[in-house]
Amino acid sequence: MSTDHSVRSTVRALKDHPRARVLIIGGGINGVGTFRDLALQGVEVALVERGDFCQGASGASSHMIHGGIRYLENGEFRLVHESVVERNRLLRIAPHYVKPLQTTIPVFSTFSGLLNAPLRFITHRSGKPQERGALLVKVGLSLYDAFSRRGGTVPRHRFVGRKRSLAELPALRPDVKYTATYFDASVHDPERLTLDALRDGLEAGPHARAANYVSFVGTHDGGARLRDELTGAEFTFAADVVVNMTGAWVDATNGALGSPSRFMGGTKGSHIVLDHPGLLAATGGREIFFEHSDGRIVLIYPMGGRVLVGTTDVDAGEDLEPVCTDAEIQYFFDLIRHVFPTVAVDRKDIVHTFSGVRPLPRHDDTAPGFVSRDYRIERSVLPGTDRPVLSIVGGKWTTFRALSEQVADEVLGLLGRVRSVDTRNLPVGGGRAYPQDDAGIEAWIAARTGPRISADRARTLLARYGTRADDVLAFLAQGQDAPLRSTAELSVLELAWMAEHEHVAHVADVLIRRTSLAFRGLVTAELAHEVGSHLAPCLGWDGRRTEQEAQAALSLLAQRHRAGTAISGVLQ
Repeated sequence: MSTDHSVRSTVRALKDHPRARVLIIGGGINGVGTFRDLALQGVEVALVERGDFCQGASGASSHMIHGGIRYLENGEFRLVHESVVERNRLLRIAPHYVKPLQTTIPVFSTFSGLLNAPLRFITHRSGKPQERGALLVKVGLSLYDAFSRRGGTVPRHRFVGRKRSLAELPALRPDVKYTATYFDASVHDPERLTLDALRDGLEAGPHARAANYVSFVGTHDGGARLRDELTGAEFTFAADVVVNMTGAWVDATNGALGSPSRFMGGTKGSHIVLDHPGLLAATGGREIFFEHSDGRIVLIYPMGGRVLVGTTDVDAGEDLEPVCTDAEIQYFFDLIRHVFPTVAVDRKDIVHTFSGVRPLPRHDDTAPGFVSRDYRIERSVLPGTDRPVLSIVGGKWTTFRALSEQVADEVLGLLGRVRSVDTRNLPVGGGRAYPQDDAGIEAWIAARTGPRISADRARTLLARYGTRADDVLAFLAQGQDAPLRSTAELSVLELAWMAEHEHVAHVADVLIRRTSLAFRGLVTAELAHEVGSHLAPCLGWDGRRTEQEAQAALSLLAQRHRAGTAISGVLQ
């Protein structure tokens, strides 16, 4: 690893050759997916992200890869079809992170909503809340199954009555009439999938460069003015095509480009994560997906020994960096009681919260829940030049590969090039040669278990990196490694690997986005300081900077993510 920490190698690569055919601004999943696609086509492409990769809306998702059954009600049949095809595809090409998710809808009436549903379909306004009854749910799931047939990898839905429903999920409200169960998919580590796609692009060759903590601040002499957020240093970068993929910040970015726009009208979505064995047991290992009393579709599902509850959907206004509010927490507790009335939850059970702004189009008086999740490309030029600027409006996690393909094809057309690599069946990173079943996973682990690596350690690395864990294992074998004192899930040399290969710039990057430790409420003051102490020699931090980094991570988790007592007690 380089010992020159005054300029990060990723920033140096941009400064030393300050131009590319394409500059992508924004390092969420859509920006990274497009970067990967263009890099694989051999296009000289650069990507900058003002924070960490997957720090914004991409890292604040409901962790679902889904076809969007409720979009049928909006009449968005193209989006549903594309979504289920992409869901099935991601189960194949990213099996290390995307897993089948059994989903159950509790239904409390038979015919309710039959008159209200056509009105919602036509007007896209929610009107007076009226729950969807069994007949509507049955019709919707039958349509959903039909859309899922192409390349289908999940079973069809099934309906059962009250007695069977309560036998399977005894904590459900006793007046439940039916439950409908179907399969979608989940992504437990969206941040890691984003990093994996980014690495695919970088490994395509030196023509692909990317840097986090580099912001776009304006234009200069027809180029983009970029600032290294860690040092404050600025430089100008030229590109033939600029792609604005900054999500909810698209309009602000266009304003900085000198081409103001009013494309966006994002909505805020918050979630809480609970450490609650009773609620975890009540879910029966399934996502519970249902309509709350206000008509909002919400979810409760188990993940990593915790329970994720979400999500709200309210106009974000000017607040593009929101936090989960007390009112939202009460809303989540109410929706839990709506389906599991005997399961008591309390604020002390919350170990993590997160909020983001969906990059949705401006929607005037359309109800937030009915705003399209589809995407489109808006075209303009960089003022004073004839160079194209593409702004991406909308998009969701499930369709990131398809969106990236469409944007990449648009860029290739502008550059007079044609596609040379098809990404539809190309595995993402550690999904290559990933074991196909539990027996294969155990065989993979056994083959790598030995005096230096325990079975549990190999299992952790496979879950974190997919088959790219072999690269990490080779790195660990080069020196004397040891687990951290405060967690067996990380080791000294793995932190060095992350610092060298995964663009880590802060302690919080490791705790929140390189691992799921923060999500599961496992961060302590001791852990934050220990991570900082082992990152310090890799990143050139002195003692003062190391202490600042640990405290900054703890403050961030306590203030923006409402982390538990293990952190808050230290800060009091």
